[in-house]
Amino acid sequence: MFPIGDDNPTRRPPVITTTLLIANILVFLLQITGGDGFIIRWSFIPLRLTAWLNGAADISVVFTVFTAMFMHASIGHIGGNLLFLWIFGDNVEDEFGRLLYLVFYLLCGIVATLAQYFTDPFSRIPNLGASGAISGVLGAYLIMHPLARVRLFFWPFSLFIGTLPIPAFLWIGFWFFLQLVSGFQSLGMIMDQGGVAFWAHIGGFVSGLVLVWVFRRLSRRPPRPYISRRY
Repeated sequence: MFPIGDDNPTRRPPVITTTLLIANILVFLLQITGGDGFIIRWSFIPLRLTAWLNGAADISVVFTVFTAMFMHASIGHIGGNLLFLWIFGDNVEDEFGRLLYLVFYLLCGIVATLAQYFTDPFSRIPNLGASGAISGVLGAYLIMHPLARVRLFFWPFSLFIGTLPIPAFLWIGFWFFLQLVSGFQSLGMIMDQGGVAFWAHIGGFVSGLVLVWVFRRLSRRPPRPYISRRY
């Protein structure tokens, strides 16, 4: 079960969302050519930040908080993240305006990274991916367009009956519930291999829920009411 679109048109072209999509793809291509060395150099490794806070590492470690947002572990990883960004990001950008949306996106990504960091500050596992920032976009979308219809694809039923439109608050709420359950299950576990950074998802989503009120006020744009369509 995954979303493939929404019934929520925008008033302006999603310039920043499209730029973020392209940037993520370009960085992923650099990863392929750069190999493991590129990943280790530019991904966020919690132990490095802990070392810097203790005065035992260079300040360049801080920049990996940003660079890691544009990196991905596999084609499936980047494909899923960019699908979510494309579906939900254009509407959030439309509400905030381009510059504020970019700032919002990056802030959510920072909070998401720090949320995952505090679960294990001594982890040597590289953290990478745009899902923390995109989770913030989901949080903002939930507040601004809770009744917008999200089109879900159910395998294999949608092959025969088509996609299922449901209100955004139901699908996003269900998604967040799964992140919470998985996140609490992961606490206290010894992780010596890669996996899903559930607390980055949780931290990003909660930051989006909070920051949306600030950025809405800063944008000074009247909220666009959602007008449903008949199915």
